[in-house]
Amino acid sequence: MAMRIGRRQFISALGGTVFAWPFAVRAQQPTSARRLGLLFATSAQAAKARGLLEVVTQGLKEHGWVEGQNITFEYRFADGKDEVLPKLAAELVQLRLDAILTDGTPATQAAKNATRTVPIVMGLSNDPVASGLVASLSRPGGNITGTSLMAPELAGKRLHLLTEIVPGLARVAVLSKPSNPSHALLLKQTQTAAQSLSIELHVVEAGAPDKLDSAFAAITAARAGALIVLADSMFFGQHPRIVAFAAASHLPALFPEKQVAQAGGLIAYGPSILASFRLAGAYVDKILRGANPADLPVEQPTTFEFVINLKTAKALGLTVPPNLLAIADEVIE
Repeated sequence: MAMRIGRRQFISALGGTVFAWPFAVRAQQPTSARRLGLLFATSAQAAKARGLLEVVTQGLKEHGWVEGQNITFEYRFADGKDEVLPKLAAELVQLRLDAILTDGTPATQAAKNATRTVPIVMGLSNDPVASGLVASLSRPGGNITGTSLMAPELAGKRLHLLTEIVPGLARVAVLSKPSNPSHALLLKQTQTAAQSLSIELHVVEAGAPDKLDSAFAAITAARAGALIVLADSMFFGQHPRIVAFAAASHLPALFPEKQVAQAGGLIAYGPSILASFRLAGAYVDKILRGANPADLPVEQPTTFEFVINLKTAKALGLTVPPNLLAIADEVIE
């Protein structure tokens, strides 16, 4: 069941109502008693595990926005079920918020479909231009801005890391979610990188948690030598199952989030999610103080995290080259 958590559960209720005025009028209003909606594709537990809730509240506090004093939060969690995001987004819009902060491309798309006037800040989005969320990174236009997790070199870097650790790697499975609009571009980039490395790619789809078992069977049937899991809130929420499958199948697996490597995945490599959300908090601050999202360029990632689980590598019979250990941000032994 999708989770709805209002300010009563998270903070003390504020008296009065703050409306989502148009941008021109909003800029003239005092910076007090604002209302921020947060739309998460994942569950509350997963968001907390990733540290996102703490980053949001702490980051805004650093900009002078304190819960229960001059800002209230309205949370909506889809629990990994993208199909409920439009309903949750519509609920938030009805609350007449000053801004909405989103977690992931599907959540941002749902928010965009629900409103063209309330400012939307992307905390996480893979490729907002290709997904049609913004016109361009430099001038997004419309009511959406924020941060992008997309970097052109990501796909090639991930495959290269696997070839460094897995000798003679020739076949790689990629776990994708068909309803995630950013995965088409990620798959295209991964395919291009695979061709340059003479690696055969097998794309396996799982659209919901109950589809993972059949996806695992397809990965096994493909006789892949390694697995890449694309960034998606549902996959993160289900990472214990994916990590357990990889271990039981003796399959080296690479994930986007460092928490998954810490939980037993072999490698994690990707943009820092916490850094992205921290920056998104700065965007929220600017908008609450009168900035127009159409004029705020979308930021690309500058901080990447590389984690190696040496314990998992040893269990898989793999030797991690010293040069990789030297550049890893964290090595788990």
